[in-house]
This record gives sequence, C-alpha cells and structure tokens, in this order.
Amino acid sequence: MTFLYIGSTVANMQKKIQRRIKDKVLKRLEYNPVVALLGARQVGKSTLAREILEDYPNSVFIDLEKPAQRRQVEKDVELFLQENKGKLICFDEIQLLPEIFSTLRGYIDDAGTNAQFLILGSASRDLLQQSSETLAGRIAYIEITPFDLLEICDEGYSSREHWFKGGYPNSLLQSDLEESTEWREDYIRTFLERDLPQLGFNIPATTLDRFWRMLAHCHGQLANYSTLGKSLDVTHHTIKSYIDILEETFVVRSLRPFFTNEGKRLVKSPKIYIRDSGLLHSLLNIDDFNSLLGHPVVGNSFESYAIENIVNIFPRWDAYFYRDSTGNEVDLVLEKGLRKIAIEIKSSTAPKIEKGFWNSVKFLKPDEMWCIAQVDTKYPGGDGLWITNLELFLKEKLNEM
Repeated sequence: MTFLYIGSTVANMQKKIQRRIKDKVLKRLEYNPVVALLGARQVGKSTLAREILEDYPNSVFIDLEKPAQRRQVEKDVELFLQENKGKLICFDEIQLLPEIFSTLRGYIDDAGTNAQFLILGSASRDLLQQSSETLAGRIAYIEITPFDLLEICDEGYSSREHWFKGGYPNSLLQSDLEESTEWREDYIRTFLERDLPQLGFNIPATTLDRFWRMLAHCHGQLANYSTLGKSLDVTHHTIKSYIDILEETFVVRSLRPFFTNEGKRLVKSPKIYIRDSGLLHSLLNIDDFNSLLGHPVVGNSFESYAIENIVNIFPRWDAYFYRDSTGNEVDLVLEKGLRKIAIEIKSSTAPKIEKGFWNSVKFLKPDEMWCIAQVDTKYPGGDGLWITNLELFLKEKLNEM
C-alpha cells in the first residue's frame, strides 16, 4: 500500500489516499528493466512515481514537460544515461520524447539489470508504438486509473460523491462542488487543446469537443458509427479513428459484445462509455447530484461507473456485455478461463430484474449471477442471484480473487 498526497494542487486541502498499485509497480521493477506506468493526465502518475523513487535512494526524476529538464536529456541522451548509470531513472510524459526508446534498448542490454527505468505516459502502449517494438521483452506495462471506489470508501468519501465527481484526484478531493466542476471543465478543454496535439493529432479541438459531447449523449449505447458520422459530416471510418484516439488516451471505453461459437444471433457493435463519471457529467452540463437523478443518463451513468470500477480492479478478467437480436441482455459479463460471472447493474434502491436478464443467463450459463444496485446490504434475489451494492461486491470478490 502507498499514500497519494494531494496538497498544493487542490485548494485548501491535503488528503492522503491509499493507492493499491504501488506494490504491483515495485514487484514489476524487481523483474523488469523497464516499467511503464500509463494512464490519463492528472490521475496521479507523477505523485505515485516520486513516492516509488523514495524506495530507490539512488534515483532521478525527469519531467519532460519542463524545457530545462528535457534539454538535459535531448542534448546528449547517451551521455545523460552514462552519467546516471546505476540509478533508477524516471521519465515523466515519455510520449513527448518517443525517439529515446531506440537508445534505451542498447543501454538496458549493456547494464543487464532490472529496475533501470520507470517511464510515465499519458497514452496507451499502442500509441507509444516505439516502446512496444524497441523494448519488447524488456518492458512491463501497468495502467493507473483515477481513484477507484475501494481506494476512497474508507477515507470519508461516499460512493455517491465518487460517482458524481468521478475519480480524478483534483475533482474528487475538492470540498467545493463548484471548484470540482470548474476543474473538470478545464481538464476537458486542456485535453483537447493541448494534450491531443502534443500526441500528434491534428484534429480541430472544436471538432473533437463536439464529438466527445455527442458520445456523452449516447453514453452506454451501442456504437452507431454511421449516425455519428452523419452528425459530423465525416465517414464512419473517421468516427472509428476518433473513438480510437479517445480510447487510447484513456478517456473512453469500448465494451465489446460477448461472442460464442454456437451460431446464436448476437449484437456485434461495442458499447461506448465515457470512462470517468465526473467527466461524463461535465460533458453533459450536469451541475449537481439532484440534476443527475433527474437526467435521462442517470441509469447509464451508474452502469458505467460500476463497470469502470469492476474492470479496473479486476484487470485479469475479460469484460463484455451480452445482447442478442431479440433484446435480451446482461450489462457485464466477466470471463476468466472457464469461469463466467453475469452482472446486472441498476441505479435503483429497489432493483427489479427483467425477463431479458433471465433469458440471457439461460444461454450464458454463468457460474455466478449478481445485481449491483444502490442497496444497503447483500441479499438473495432468487435462483442463485445475489443483490448487493458496488462496494460490498468489490470487497467480496477482491478477497476471493
């Protein structure tokens, strides 16, 4: 366990939130020369990395967004590496200097030790293609997400606050709701106007802003590339590329449909979700929790909030949704090896399980069935189904897995 300290970046606050991922990063460093910590901007990568470096007194941190520090490396990469030989070197925002990967490979092989580099990036391994190709077999990738529910539930934050504000530290930790909202609005603007162009995407910010808000309005629905394309006057191939960009920068999730080899007619399009519920609410101009409760997106918002927490906490399970051609569906199907878990998600405090769920599980034959809703306790729902809240589900399954 570790603590993420948020001080100067959040006005009038200093909180410490446990991050479970530190132990995983340290273990990967023991067995790999390079560990890449990837995640969206402002999720706490730099803060966590600095804390990890405290376990390595002989280390150096280079923020590539700072011109002076970047010049230290760019001027003569090989000289910089030789001068810091034997140290754990952390490069923050590595996507700003992708050409360094080819030099790192030779240096890593010559040193022949683990825990040589900790690199932080705000883009997926697919966008950091040079790392995948050049450092193959030498690098371990770990995704860091905004705070999940288990990290904040014992720190004085309710699941409803977490759901509404989202998990970004500078949003969640704001005691003033207006400040939280303004931070999220600034984040959206900066992401579109600065962060994406830095990754080499030359798409007008106004176009992607409009597209991102369109996705928010069809949040949790099946992707209809043609309809989205007509709205923006672009091809469906362009729409797919826009979704890929947002997915590979960790702000959108495409949830794949569940397939089998039994020939049953199943839906083939993915569902599209805005990954952070706080950003979703800002994109839809939802200013407070009461407004969310009266908004048509409330059910899909809670659904994605639960899905995101479950998928992030259990990354080794494959995640799908199930829907057949007659409309029978299950919100989330987790699969690992021969085990299968079917999960229905309801924003209600008195959930009712529809016939479509029961028809679906007859076909899926899951090992477990759950309904996650806003209830206070766990109780049986009949025929092997358990009804519980998200926090209890996560804690129970984490202990088992």
